[in-house]
Amino acid sequence: MVTPPIVLASNYLIASLPLKEREQLLAHCDAIELNFSKLLYQAGDCMAHVYFPLDGFISLVTAIDDNAKLEVGMVGNEGMLGITTLLDVDIAPFNALIQGGGSALRISTLTFRRILEHSPALQRVLKRYLYVCMKQLAQTAACTRFHLVEERLARWLLMTRDRAHSDHFHVTHVFLAYMLGVRRVGITKAAKMLQQKKLISYQRGDITVLDSIALEAIACRCYRVDKNIYASIMAEPTFRTPLPRICI
Repeated sequence: MVTPPIVLASNYLIASLPLKEREQLLAHCDAIELNFSKLLYQAGDCMAHVYFPLDGFISLVTAIDDNAKLEVGMVGNEGMLGITTLLDVDIAPFNALIQGGGSALRISTLTFRRILEHSPALQRVLKRYLYVCMKQLAQTAACTRFHLVEERLARWLLMTRDRAHSDHFHVTHVFLAYMLGVRRVGITKAAKMLQQKKLISYQRGDITVLDSIALEAIACRCYRVDKNIYASIMAEPTFRTPLPRICI
């Protein structure tokens, strides 16, 4: 008989739970692969599962009309997909598109609700995370309205790097324009500016962040605001210990 592979769970929300409640949750999770560009669900779908990314990440996309769409959030191993289940709502508010391939833990919504009902620690963690999501959504709305494409592109690249856990990732001009809600020519101009400043390298969809410090200086302040919101709200004592890696 083949021994199942060991999966290292490095999702921040799960890892922050007390051992007993963490193990209870992990016992009902399946380890899955997140395949790049796959749509996990569309806005309005009933969410059969919730997801805790480990090293992949997911874009939250809202439709403006039949053609225009805009990314309003991103979920990596700092969070979870399906946070509205905390509100007893299992209808997806956004399209959930896999932006970075990798792995995740998945649990049925029904099972997750049962565990949540009997886990005060999980409720406390997710209430804090829900607040963070609300603040970040508001920040993204303001950013989209008031900040320049170059600033927003720099912010997006930093957010992607953080969740990819790598300075190198793949994305096309077309996809970037789709995510940021601008014309392709605007992305081309902004990316060229960042290349000329030697902040990134870009060739045929392969992007490498060359100078993250200088890139953050170019980015709008929304990048740092988002990180500060997460750090301040999630910084209760249980979150201050090093992130454990849990074998399931």
